[in-house]
Amino acid sequence: MAGNLEPTTALSDVLVVLGAAGIVIPAFARLRITPIIGFILVGLAVGPFGLGSLTGQFPWLYHITITDPAAITPFAEFGIILLLFEIGLELSFNRLWDMRRLVFGLGAMELGVSAFLLSGVLMATGLPISGAFGLGLALALSSTALVLPISGTQGPVGRAALAMLLFEDIALVPIIFLLGAFAPFTAHDAGPTLAETLIYGGIVVAVLLVGGRLLLPRLFAQAAQTKSPELFLAATMLVVIASALATSMVGLSPIMGALLAGLLIAETEYHSEVESITKPFKGLALGVFLITIGMGIDLRVVWAQIVPLTIAVLGVVVLKAVVTGIALRAMGKNRATALQTGILMASPSETTLIVLTAAGEASLIDPGTAQFWQIVTAIGLTITPMLAKLGETLAGRLEKDAADAGQAVSVPEPEGERVVVMGFGRVGRLIAEMLSVHNAAWLGIDTDPAIVRAARTDGLPVVFGNVDSEAAIARLGLDDAKAMILTMDEPVLILRMVKKLRVAHPDLPIIVRARDASHAAALYKAGASHAVPETLESSLQLSEAVLVDLGFPMGPVIASIHEKRDEFRRKIQEEGELNALPRLKSASLRERSA
Repeated sequence: MAGNLEPTTALSDVLVVLGAAGIVIPAFARLRITPIIGFILVGLAVGPFGLGSLTGQFPWLYHITITDPAAITPFAEFGIILLLFEIGLELSFNRLWDMRRLVFGLGAMELGVSAFLLSGVLMATGLPISGAFGLGLALALSSTALVLPISGTQGPVGRAALAMLLFEDIALVPIIFLLGAFAPFTAHDAGPTLAETLIYGGIVVAVLLVGGRLLLPRLFAQAAQTKSPELFLAATMLVVIASALATSMVGLSPIMGALLAGLLIAETEYHSEVESITKPFKGLALGVFLITIGMGIDLRVVWAQIVPLTIAVLGVVVLKAVVTGIALRAMGKNRATALQTGILMASPSETTLIVLTAAGEASLIDPGTAQFWQIVTAIGLTITPMLAKLGETLAGRLEKDAADAGQAVSVPEPEGERVVVMGFGRVGRLIAEMLSVHNAAWLGIDTDPAIVRAARTDGLPVVFGNVDSEAAIARLGLDDAKAMILTMDEPVLILRMVKKLRVAHPDLPIIVRARDASHAAALYKAGASHAVPETLESSLQLSEAVLVDLGFPMGPVIASIHEKRDEFRRKIQEEGELNALPRLKSASLRERSA
């Protein structure tokens, strides 16, 4: 019997986790509550401080509790790796370069100021400078695992949160080494120095970047030719695990390797297939991580120290929210974005637990202090979804007040059959002007109150609305709309919206701004009626200008440009596996689409 104990324990724990996933996700989805809270509550209930503590009195509880929390910790870590990999899939190197000001400006400001102020407050409570410094750095970190699934990586809040979290992930390794330098009795020659880690890490990252660009397209092409989803998944897992192991072997964080793997695959034509095939595993693995967070909360200890724990949690949350909000305002973000992002980023992080462990091993803090702040971190992670909801509600009120101020100018808004232009920046405004030239009724919508206010001051029918909000889109009355035009320069957001719109309104013409030909193909596959690549249109316009300047007649030049545009459109539609365009309400638009 003893030989069967460990396998039985492992199977029992797996059964609990899978059962939690099968119950929590649909139950909380029905209640329209994020499953994040459900997983944490399950961990609290079935962990060693919950029902697991009663297995001696009630042996049958053994089968519905997790008896060895350490056994599922590797699965939780793998969940974080998969999460960062999925984030990498939504990014690109060009986008990261565009975000460099936010990552190294906003990210450094938020982390540095938060750590400095938290360290000062902790020193005032009697902690020595080294311990206060270590704790301040740990508590200044925010949760990648929870924040990004809530905020996404698109929109003002998503981009700001992503930039700060990316900087924190990059800074994690120097933080660990910095804590080692503060240790009073650390054998510095026992491991690699910071310089060695950075040198070796730089070499590994360079090898991954070069090797990935050369080998990944061939690897996935071979997997795709077999038409075997299992082989495609195996190839993906091979790339993710190999990248994570490569960075961890030289002292860098494994999540950095996972992020690089996602970035490299995002540059290939197989990124959509990889994203869809790994998404279920990411959700399950993230659930395991959240269950381990719940298992770390001992309600008896919480109750015994309820007052200091409450003060600590509130202090960390308020301080970080204020610092992040001020930093965002300093970077030019509006009040609503600063408020929502600040509250969302206010809790400590799963990496806080890593830094706390490092500080304890370096003798910077005693075990009792480490345990107290571990509970604070677990509570902070638990309330993150509630903080996100609070931030969204308060930001919505600010945006509504700003929108009401912007819409104070009375402008008649067209009703019934009209064209909806979503995104009223440079592109959206030009499209609206052309619609007005041909006396076509239109309604604009934008998330920036300043843009709405300026447009309404000019007498244009533009309203405020969150373009990614189902409630805001529902208020537009798209059943009567002639067409929907999406003009935002947010590839992932636009792709997600096209899928939602096509399901909700199968007859609605959807005309979309695409970044390039591959993005246009993906949009056609998602259900777009027209996807116009910016790169293609600029090339055609340049060709037209060159030919006319060379003296060729305007008529034949324009005719050839139209023919070339139709030729490229057919190729893009074929690439998007579009055999027939969606059935549309507008016959004239359908005829032009053929």
